[in-house]
Amino acid sequence: MSRIAGYRRPAAGTQPEYLFPPYASTVKRAPTQPLVMLPHTQTELTGPVFGYGEVKRGDHDLTKQHAGDPIGERIIVSGRVLDENGRPVPNTLVEIWQANSAGRYPHRVDQHDAPTDPNFTGAGRALTDKRGHYRFVTIRPGEYPWRNHYNAWRPAHIHFSLFGQAFAQRLVTQMYFPGDPLLAEDPMFNCVPDERARNRLVSALDWETTIPEIALGYRFDIVLRGPEETPMETKKRGSR
Repeated sequence: MSRIAGYRRPAAGTQPEYLFPPYASTVKRAPTQPLVMLPHTQTELTGPVFGYGEVKRGDHDLTKQHAGDPIGERIIVSGRVLDENGRPVPNTLVEIWQANSAGRYPHRVDQHDAPTDPNFTGAGRALTDKRGHYRFVTIRPGEYPWRNHYNAWRPAHIHFSLFGQAFAQRLVTQMYFPGDPLLAEDPMFNCVPDERARNRLVSALDWETTIPEIALGYRFDIVLRGPEETPMETKKRGSR
């Protein structure tokens, strides 16, 4: 069973609070009573099993999913999924989704006044290898307004979802880009109390994975548990 399984209380300050008033939607959805932990059934703990047959060869390359090339700066996003002891977590399904280079999602709910891109769906997936490594080819997403407060803009970011061997083993987080001035103003980023933990959400420019004259590389390692745990969205943890 994947090491993603099994909920443990995270290190203090490393995870976002359920209630963080500057992040307006938490006021409506944060629990007002102590959480009730529900036992997992056999179905939740044993299925489905994600294998190589479930992930197509080109699913990791978001720039080659349509007839033409998407508009925007091509980037490589790669890293490792690790446990609290620095050991690789293999065969973990990593999924990403993001806005296009203009800051718009290809979804009917997104009515941001920015162009859509017919050659960019904005979603991809990959399985970690035996070293816990994953790799995506994509374009750098644009910033976009989100109406959380006056003149609110989300920094450029990529959503990450990690699956173990069952639906109950899902974790969700976001990756940001280094040097983004919007991070200091973003309530979603700043709802993680510990500064060091917040900064683990920021990728690093990676010359080793940069493809000359084609794409810059960014490294984003994900640690599942322990004092160096990557902050995850709390609503995806083991409570309901």
